[in-house]
Amino acid sequence: MKQYLFFTGLIFFIVIGCIFFLEKTDFLHLRELDISAKVYEEDGTVTLRWERPAYPCYYRVDTYIKTTGTGTDKAEFELVKTEFTTTPSYRISSAPIPFYYRITAYGMFGALTSPSTEIASPYFAAQAPIPIYHYTKEHPASLMPFLVWHSIPNAVLYEVELLSAPPEQEGGIALSTKYHLTSTRDVFTNGWQADLRKFSSHKTIYWRVRALGLKQEPIGEFSAAEPLVIDQNAAIPDRPLPNIFDQVMNFHQPIYPVYQWIPMNGVHTYEVELLTEKPELDHGTKPDPHRAWAQTISDVNAIYDEYARPYAGTYYWRVRGLDAKGHTVGTWSDVASFTVNPAPSGHVYAAALGDSITHGGGAISSSPAFLEYSYTTYLSFECLNLGRSGDTSHTTLERFDQDVLPLHPANLLILTGSNSLRADTPAQEIIKDLDAIRKKCSLHGIRPIFLTLLPLNPERIQLAFHTETDPTWKMKLSLINAWIRSQEYYIDIEPYFYDAKWSVLDPLLSTDGLHPDVNGKRMMADLINQHRDLLSDIPEK
Repeated sequence: MKQYLFFTGLIFFIVIGCIFFLEKTDFLHLRELDISAKVYEEDGTVTLRWERPAYPCYYRVDTYIKTTGTGTDKAEFELVKTEFTTTPSYRISSAPIPFYYRITAYGMFGALTSPSTEIASPYFAAQAPIPIYHYTKEHPASLMPFLVWHSIPNAVLYEVELLSAPPEQEGGIALSTKYHLTSTRDVFTNGWQADLRKFSSHKTIYWRVRALGLKQEPIGEFSAAEPLVIDQNAAIPDRPLPNIFDQVMNFHQPIYPVYQWIPMNGVHTYEVELLTEKPELDHGTKPDPHRAWAQTISDVNAIYDEYARPYAGTYYWRVRGLDAKGHTVGTWSDVASFTVNPAPSGHVYAAALGDSITHGGGAISSSPAFLEYSYTTYLSFECLNLGRSGDTSHTTLERFDQDVLPLHPANLLILTGSNSLRADTPAQEIIKDLDAIRKKCSLHGIRPIFLTLLPLNPERIQLAFHTETDPTWKMKLSLINAWIRSQEYYIDIEPYFYDAKWSVLDPLLSTDGLHPDVNGKRMMADLINQHRDLLSDIPEK
């Protein structure tokens, strides 16, 4: 028995020694290998796939965000996440965020290869929307199919064109002169339920889509024309479609959720219900008896939850269309869900408090559910989003005890007052609210880090929201930001957001004149990342 154990142990150490030799001497020349991955998409699920090296290994996948070069930091990429996988594939986000990926193969004793060349996500730089749903002979469309595509950064709305044949020339910004059937610009999200009943004589038609800006100017080109094979006998969708296509995996959602969907053709009123467990009946017509919350809204494709959802667990939600009498049109949608992870015991490292600029959203039509419009997405550290759309400086103060204290962040990024700034609220009232937030932070051992308020663009605000801006906003902004710059901890973001005349919020950074769009949110995060030294460590227990 002793001899058996001796020889078993000897063989084991010889094997381990051989593995150590192979890996540390790079006998197989794996250090020279640059893992090359390609992006594959199927029904909205996107994966990176690559060939496995000729050696047993697992993989480290580093996710980076490309920086904007704003400020003094010259780093081109910011590491935001590291994960490991045992298979030569990795699921990635389809959101239009400048994500880059580097893959490293690992063996028993460490890295076998050098990190790969950066692999760019194709969705941020796309010149045209990329269709998600494809209707082929094997999977034909009904007479009222949902046409869905990946969103384009800063798009306010989309134009969809139906054609009898592929266009004379792909791409471009002009409608087809020869094969045009119909088109619509009344699409304010990345999907549309088409009505093909008047084209039922066609076995196949084609569709394409392009993004438009605030003044309906083109953003990029039309997508490549997609065939739409029609089956007149196919079941017509009878429920809204939860819009969860461009989610960002493993990133924190705001504590005030937003529920969004692809609307149904001809339906103007919707109800969302929220549950803490799956509904008793899928695709029914009645409210679930155990619903935790519900809200009804008309003529929009998103509902903003008025309550914070910071408590750990999985939440389920669904949406239904309603007729004029409040009866369900068709059935409830499929169930969507989101998970809130338990907060770490003691202190959270950082949280962001503020109005819609913090909550997220941009380009008028994109809600905070699109995480590319949240500056917290681009931070190099964990930061909970405590923003709430519509907040004034005073309502932000009023909810401090409810939303901030239970989480007890060591650091609180504070940006609020823009809605008060554009209204007739005096500057001293806004400063008073900010100072009260500062005092609450100090009382509870939270480091308050103020961000200077951004300039406004009244002309754009009028175009987007049909509201006037207080003509004294510049004077008020100067007073408020002077107070912020007198504080112990602040980050001065205001100077980077003016137009060339140093007059208003740069329209290249904000479609609606109030909320920074994707590049504006990236710039905010870059400036915060460069001032990481202002953030305190979590206090020891």
